[in-house]
Amino acid sequence: MAAHEILAATTAVVTLDVALPGIVWPWLVTVNMWAKSIGTGVIFMLFILLRTHPESVKNLRFLTAAVAFVFINIFLLFTLADLHQPLRMWHIFFHSHMTSSITVGAWMATIFLGLLTLLAFFGFKKNDTAYDKLLLWVTILAIPVTLYTAGLMAQCTARELWQMPTESAQMILAALLAGSATMILMGGNKLSYEAKQSLGVILGLSALMAFIIYMSEYIFGPMKAEEVAAILEYIKGDGPYTVMFWLGQWMTFILPMLLIVLSRTSKSESILKLAAVLALVGLAIVKHVWLIIPQLLPMS
Repeated sequence: MAAHEILAATTAVVTLDVALPGIVWPWLVTVNMWAKSIGTGVIFMLFILLRTHPESVKNLRFLTAAVAFVFINIFLLFTLADLHQPLRMWHIFFHSHMTSSITVGAWMATIFLGLLTLLAFFGFKKNDTAYDKLLLWVTILAIPVTLYTAGLMAQCTARELWQMPTESAQMILAALLAGSATMILMGGNKLSYEAKQSLGVILGLSALMAFIIYMSEYIFGPMKAEEVAAILEYIKGDGPYTVMFWLGQWMTFILPMLLIVLSRTSKSESILKLAAVLALVGLAIVKHVWLIIPQLLPMS
């Protein structure tokens, strides 16, 4: 071994010296992804509504920034809680390795949180001009923050089910679904009927596209790899996660799509709110199943 290699080994900082459990990413990561979808999703929705229904949404600037701030903090809190050595998290920032999705995501999320704080300040001061200028950059940054977890999952090369193209699409769709559902619920009487219907369309289309991707993986995934076929057995037939998987699919995608169509024909805002609630609750179930089942398959 060369001298410089010996020196590097003796100065290495150990950041993970604990036994790995069977499930490396538990329910804490589910909450992490769910909260991040809401935190970035409401920013996407506000950006869209300010351009399509500006008069209806103008009084939601501060509330939207505050909600995003809270849920991004929940995302970061559960990310920290899931670390096996949380007190060593500062190494991510002071000994950064930018080839790691964890490092890149930590920096982006921190910057995003800082911009959200400034956005909430502008909203509180009712400085709409500064708010809207900053909102553009916050919205742009929200895209990679949303995609961050997809990159992290894709780096797990031993988990064949997690592929970057599909996971990226699902992360964006989850943000659009969660953001539109949250905006419907928190908009209340401040949003016009037309604005709520626009949010309903976004919610319905996001649910449809996400459902198609899940069903494509469910039906055609086994043709791609034997490992995928073995993983999907956990949600097929008498698999231990079959009920939870289909409960999530119905609550998150199928029922909200049906309820949105019904709300448009009956012009019922109550039905639209029910669709939003089901989508938000179901999204946590869907994310949890898709997170856990690949980890159940032994790697040897």
